[in-house]
Amino acid sequence: MALTVDPPLYRADLTLTQVNKDITAAIFRRPNAYWFVGMCISLSCLCIGAVVVWIQLHVGMGLLGLKRPGMWGTYIVDFVFWVGIAHAGTLISAILFLFRQRWRTAINRSAEAMTIFAVMCAGLFPLLHIGRTLIAYWLIPYPNSRHLWVNFRSPLIWDVFAVSTYTIISLLFWYQGMIPDLATVRDMHPKPFARKVYGIFSQRWKGTARDWHHYEAAYGLFAAIATPLVLSVHSVVSSDFAVSSVPGWHDTIFPPYFVAGAIFSGFAMVITVLTVVRKAFNLEDYLTIDHMELMAKIILATSMIVSYGYIVEVFMAWYSENPVENHVYIWIRFFGPYLWAGWTITFCNCIAPLIFWFRFARRNMVILFITSIIINIGMWFERYVIIVTSLSQDFIPTNWRYFAPTIYDVGTFIGSLGLFFTMFMLFARFVPVIAISEVKSVLRNPVGEPAALEKTHA
Repeated sequence: MALTVDPPLYRADLTLTQVNKDITAAIFRRPNAYWFVGMCISLSCLCIGAVVVWIQLHVGMGLLGLKRPGMWGTYIVDFVFWVGIAHAGTLISAILFLFRQRWRTAINRSAEAMTIFAVMCAGLFPLLHIGRTLIAYWLIPYPNSRHLWVNFRSPLIWDVFAVSTYTIISLLFWYQGMIPDLATVRDMHPKPFARKVYGIFSQRWKGTARDWHHYEAAYGLFAAIATPLVLSVHSVVSSDFAVSSVPGWHDTIFPPYFVAGAIFSGFAMVITVLTVVRKAFNLEDYLTIDHMELMAKIILATSMIVSYGYIVEVFMAWYSENPVENHVYIWIRFFGPYLWAGWTITFCNCIAPLIFWFRFARRNMVILFITSIIINIGMWFERYVIIVTSLSQDFIPTNWRYFAPTIYDVGTFIGSLGLFFTMFMLFARFVPVIAISEVKSVLRNPVGEPAALEKTHA
């Protein structure tokens, strides 16, 4: 009985030695102009953010556009945005691994790194938003002399546990997958000091059958643990809104709607980053157009789910005949003071991704890159619409205020972008941006049989 295998994602003439040489080239060679330009832009944005944060910590929260009743402002918008970006890494690494999707091999390492860096950016905003950053440790439950204890009924405390758990598991999962590749770099690096550093992080990996047995068992275990986090973390974040009685937040559709939106924005950011990495490090043979097309299909599917969520929100507000719900969901967002934001998310998240119904668009790098940026913009505005519009006009008309972010709100978000891309550029410079061992497992040898299957039969 013949074995059926998936079509190859990589060229048939690639050898194991060539894979090592191509993927590690970014580490051993001097970076090209694309890397230096990207690093300069990222560092500039990071410096802007550092200056803005320093000024805010010394002057106070009054510099921001916060005004009653919209006291959550853009900081919580940024927090939810970055948590959503972090979701794609765990999805690609854990769920696609458990379902044995071979196409994940070229993108999982970058997506896992994006998870760590996006969570770092997300954690920055709650710390700044509490105003008194130096007492942020009060959010952690531990016996203390102040006789204070956290309120476990508050969804904000749930965020602390969910995001911290997600960060720890994602970090361990990411590091576990890098161990064989760090050993490869250790063996290939020409400098003795670098070999020692990579040797420390590769944990004396020798590539024996015993090493691979423990590695695969641990990797599968981390994947099984991380899979529920994909659904739980953003569901917990959505509970910050859904369990309240604020019009525009009190919605049972929020948990699945937030998870789909997180996957939607996360894959868009993966395409944005990998489009640049693919060009900067000459990895067209490994980040192929087939990988990009498959990610575009997932973006299209999650866009349909997000669009359905928008329709359900508006329909339920209209069907309920509740004047407050109609005011928030329909008038404010599409015909009132925030109509520019409502129609922006409609175009960016519902209309723009429809171009991926066409195969030529899914296989065109320029269209993929531009559309992914449009989606990222739309998903940030989606969080802006949910948080700002719902708070700006509550039950009491005398409290209504129009929220307008200041340059300090914008500067902090620019700084978070700088932190994210600076960390990613450094990661791509010193660690293989593609999982070498996993790419080798799905290569076809010169005979034409999949290398993984040949190894299994042997």
